[in-house]
Amino acid sequence: MGPEDSTGQDQAGRPEGARDEAPDAILTSLHAEPYSLCRPLRQKVPFVFASPHSGRLYPPSFIARSRLGAMALRRSEDALVDELVTAAVLELGAPMIAARFPRAYLDANRAASELDPAMFVGELATAPGLPSARVQAGLGVIPRIVRDGADIYRERLTADEADERLTRLYRPYHSALLALVEQTRAAFGTAVVIDCHSMPSAAAVPEVVLGDRYGISAAPLLTQRAQEAFELRAFTVARNVPYAGGFTTQLYGRPAHGVHALQIEVSRGLYLDEERILPGARFEDVRTRLAEALGHLTAVPLAELRAPRARALPWAAE
Repeated sequence: MGPEDSTGQDQAGRPEGARDEAPDAILTSLHAEPYSLCRPLRQKVPFVFASPHSGRLYPPSFIARSRLGAMALRRSEDALVDELVTAAVLELGAPMIAARFPRAYLDANRAASELDPAMFVGELATAPGLPSARVQAGLGVIPRIVRDGADIYRERLTADEADERLTRLYRPYHSALLALVEQTRAAFGTAVVIDCHSMPSAAAVPEVVLGDRYGISAAPLLTQRAQEAFELRAFTVARNVPYAGGFTTQLYGRPAHGVHALQIEVSRGLYLDEERILPGARFEDVRTRLAEALGHLTAVPLAELRAPRARALPWAAE
């Protein structure tokens, strides 16, 4: 925390967290284009792929107020996941959306209300929800820590900055993803969101973890098909442990309405030099095997995924 008096102001008389900064070209770019969206010439399958954690554009103004260097901040990334799968996704005839902002700056796989009021000076425009385990751990929609537990900020942020991140980055990402889901379901009678992630390598964790919130966010047939697809390409696979699916699967997974959501976690040790955060020696091999697995997954019989009758989507993105 910075020095402040009882009114919540710093020694210069400004609210704590406020600062004079030079224009930030990267932040301006993120505000103009919060996400990348790649579409095939024609969508051939009822799948929508998303990567909420592979963003790697770090605003200098963010790094300047952080206790951590750029490399330490990058430990929270699902590094290069978008590069692993985008070409295959387009070849299969599906759209791919990826957040351009980094997870340490804003986490699109959290509810907008997963805010820690203690991080901010002033009244938040988005009312914080009941403290979740993720918020209490420092991993809310605006994270307090990186994944290895180190604090990100030197001092509290202003409530206006929280609102700016949610308004200009978070909500445009989810609005675009929701539109893709609605368009896909309208065209095919069903839609499947594949939320793409990576996980730190560990000997006790399989190479791929499929998360369907223990059968709530996707039809069993879909999850079984995904497990089969990865095992046929020599990946070791687990379901829901240790990752059962996050906010994206919770928000979009409505199998009874013909909308399914499945989270896929791939071990970074397979494809990444985790120390340097660069493609590893097996990057191309893993990319090829993933492409084959996704081809098998997207060939799932559509009749098994459609709802009994068409109904309007019962939710909206936050």
